[in-house]
Amino acid sequence: MNILKNLGVAALMAVSFSLSVQDLAAQDMPDTITVASSAFEHHGTVPLAYTAYGDNKAPQITWSNLPEGTVQLALVMDDPIVPMPQPFVHWVAYNIPADAAELPEGLTKEANVTGVAGLDGMINGVNGIRQVGYFGPRPPVDGKLHAYHFRIFALDAALNLEAGLNKEQLMAAIEGHVLGTGMLMGHYEQK
Repeated sequence: MNILKNLGVAALMAVSFSLSVQDLAAQDMPDTITVASSAFEHHGTVPLAYTAYGDNKAPQITWSNLPEGTVQLALVMDDPIVPMPQPFVHWVAYNIPADAAELPEGLTKEANVTGVAGLDGMINGVNGIRQVGYFGPRPPVDGKLHAYHFRIFALDAALNLEAGLNKEQLMAAIEGHVLGTGMLMGHYEQK
């Protein structure tokens, strides 16, 4: 019985390590996609309205310079400063059509995004508080300036993934399909 338990732990550790390597492989690609927002500049401060201390509304996100052959996009927003084994995940979004112009400000937090021009089929995945959709910065009062990475992944196929994926599941699903990435970084500190 102990051998089975040990094998179970070893298998879980192997899967966790494998996902970490996949995550690093995709995120360590050179950034070729330009990601921007009307809410803040790259390396700027995320305004209070877009934090969980404020209105907790999603900022507008745009992208340009998509690699040739991009069919679909995915987005992951996380905070690598949080003292956990991995970055805290604030937003997971996928099945974003490559010809979409943007993710508009205040985008719905519903799993299936409907009624938004150009975003047919988009899905909001599961964030770090196990809810669907955008969860804005909410760092503790710890004297640290937290960084929020909004990373876009350009994919070579319409994967049409089902609702309910978290970051790890998304990263596993897009493995081998990432053509390029780009990141917008914002900062926030709660005082």
